[in-house]
Amino acid sequence: MPIAEDVTGEEIDKDVRQELQSLPKTLAEDVAKNLVMVARLIDEDPEGAYAYAKIALRLASRVAAVREAAGFAAYANQKYSEALAEFRAARRMTGGVELWPVMADCERGLGRPEKALDMAGAPEVHKLDKAGQVEMRLVAAGARRDMGQLDAAIVTLQSPELASSSVQPWTARLRYAYADALLAAGREDEAREWFAKAVESDKDGSTDASDRLAELDGVEFVDAFNEGDDEAEGEAESEDDGEPLEASAAKDTEDVEDEHKD
Repeated sequence: MPIAEDVTGEEIDKDVRQELQSLPKTLAEDVAKNLVMVARLIDEDPEGAYAYAKIALRLASRVAAVREAAGFAAYANQKYSEALAEFRAARRMTGGVELWPVMADCERGLGRPEKALDMAGAPEVHKLDKAGQVEMRLVAAGARRDMGQLDAAIVTLQSPELASSSVQPWTARLRYAYADALLAAGREDEAREWFAKAVESDKDGSTDASDRLAELDGVEFVDAFNEGDDEAEGEAESEDDGEPLEASAAKDTEDVEDEHKD
């Protein structure tokens, strides 16, 4: 697959670049460029990202960063079994626990929420940094909801991180998940409050909290383009109602002439 002209391979993280040093120079450059394409496309074109990840995997399957990238590309395409296999491979290579939450979410995607909950209670969770622990909490709450345990999901999300007034990278998503769980449980007033808090902390628009809040407030969004089309159609129908203007004028003239003849 073609590599974008502006991609040099130097854009990758320095830790990944260091991993690639175990490869021959030309091969390392090719792998790096494909990894950059994966990162560039994974949000907007996950299928394209997946294709580049498969190329990188074919070139350097023994590099942990490549296995991890392949896992995230598969995950973005809801290929959860494949993603889980790649994440496990990457974890075996590095011995780290950073991928533990997303591995648990893969279990959810495979219809195994009980397994995800088991992972949420495993010793590995205590080794995660704060961001990882919050992510694990989100996965566990999702697993509870998968099992129809709404109240338990709400309790799972109640934490010092949720109550904190400071805004962290995970704050908006945590507040959003809590609001969504409250709404699912029929606690609309509380849900509105937390959607509003999610909006306050969601500076980069990572959630649709503002839309959810508007829905609760009864605000309806109208597509301006569609509305314009409807108005244009309405005007056209008014003009077409009855006979065309020219035909109507001609008929009026004929009526006048007939009256003079009579």
